[in-house]
Amino acid sequence: MTDDTAGPPVTATLPDSPIHTTGVDHITLIGSNEADTIAFYRDLLGMSLVLRQPNLDAPSVTHLFFDTGDGRLLSFFVNEDRSSQQSPQRPGVGAVHHLAFKLDPDRFSSVMDALERADHPYNEFDRGVFHSLYTHDHNGLVIELSVDQFDFPEEKRGVVLAKAQQLRIEDGAEYATAEHLRAALEALDIPVEPYDLPDAPTGAGVDSDTVSGDG
Repeated sequence: MTDDTAGPPVTATLPDSPIHTTGVDHITLIGSNEADTIAFYRDLLGMSLVLRQPNLDAPSVTHLFFDTGDGRLLSFFVNEDRSSQQSPQRPGVGAVHHLAFKLDPDRFSSVMDALERADHPYNEFDRGVFHSLYTHDHNGLVIELSVDQFDFPEEKRGVVLAKAQQLRIEDGAEYATAEHLRAALEALDIPVEPYDLPDAPTGAGVDSDTVSGDG
């Protein structure tokens, strides 16, 4: 088990830093071609394509911007000369391991149905603080589709997770569980409103190939 007392403090309190970010604006990835990128992110995952223009630094490359659902953007540099590569990625240091997007908990089962109809294999795991589906995009990038275990205000997420972390350490547990989340909500006087989600394995110790549905 990891010695949680040896590392930096885990807290929702803002650090004493010269800069404080206010949220995610956009994340940009190197994509393959426009058609495959739009087919996955717009036509399957349902992200609106909100901006399409030449890359300002390389006008021969197209820059696509998708709204992930809450105004935060995901963008891709694409080029028609690039073919999609569906084999699993093997990211090294500094590379993107996976992208995680939120789902409407009420549509969790219908999302699984949609992935099956689109022939996108996936795995379902109960991650303790989240309940997630893992699949991959047209370039082998692992995509996590996640819902929270409980319904609570988005702006309280950091505070709730930090409290769950504290309770996990006090409990001597290796991972945070839904019970740690429940206890955190109770301790913070936030109503405990669990979502009705199916039972699933934790997936602890499973490699990325299996997580993304290829194992």
